Amino acid sequence: MTSPPDRAEQLIAAWRAELPEVLGPSTELTKRVLILAGRLDAATRAELPALGLTVAAYDVLLSLRRAGAPYRLRSNELTQDLMLSTGGTSNVINRLAADGLVHREPDPADGRSTLIRLTPEGVALAERAVRATSAAHEAVFAGLPPEVVETATRALRAIPATPPAGAVAVQPAAARVRRVRN
Repeated sequence: MTSPPDRAEQLIAAWRAELPEVLGPSTELTKRVLILAGRLDAATRAELPALGLTVAAYDVLLSLRRAGAPYRLRSNELTQDLMLSTGGTSNVINRLAADGLVHREPDPADGRSTLIRLTPEGVALAERAVRATSAAHEAVFAGLPPEVVETATRALRAIPATPPAGAVAVQPAAARVRRVRN
């Protein structure tokens, strides 16, 4: 007896029936990675309300904690790390500063720049958040044999996180279609 199709199989079957030419060699991998990313994101987001954090605040705290002692970065480094707008980063930092979790200080190496530093309370909250979300992520994989997790990790490691040198930048499909039509 076979098990019913999982969500990725359902999606692929639907596209196979509706638009089979969009299916390629990486379609199933793409669907499975996106579904897993969604589950991990949901696990993270489920932990944040109990910690009093938004996703953006969580990201700022973790970026600062990950930077290592003295747990500080330039505000423009945070903006780049988090892929937020300058205004978005400032708003999050303002809220965290009001909550006593971060402190702004002048950059001694560059008078035009500001450093954002975790306060001791910010360090403690960042560490609680990392522990809570790490446990939630482990729960997503609970029940899987360790060798399955290790094999998946090895396989994904073979896919570069950044494009290789000289690779053409990925352009949105809509832009490629417009360019071809024009």
